[in-house]
Amino acid sequence: MASVFTEKVYVLARTIPKGKVATYGQLAHLAGNPRAARAVGMAMRTNPDIPATPCHRVVASDGSLTGYSAGQGLSTKRKMLVDEGVSFKGTKVDLGVSQWKKG
Repeated sequence: MASVFTEKVYVLARTIPKGKVATYGQLAHLAGNPRAARAVGMAMRTNPDIPATPCHRVVASDGSLTGYSAGQGLSTKRKMLVDEGVSFKGTKVDLGVSQWKKG
């Protein structure tokens, strides 16, 4: 059974729209523990409901793609994000364009 924090992270991740990303730190802050970015990473790694909880939309604070094991790993994550309309600058997500702003 997931912790209350982890459940909050999953609920938040489900609200990230297609074409946008959130950072691990951003989700940690929104879930009530700004210093728990690594815990968000663990939650994404153990995501029990991948279709409903889009863990591929969670990236590092500098826009780097990290921690994705489905398909061909990070290349699959990048393809999924590109297909959804996420903007990149080189190998990193352009956070100025594609970072989710929770309203």
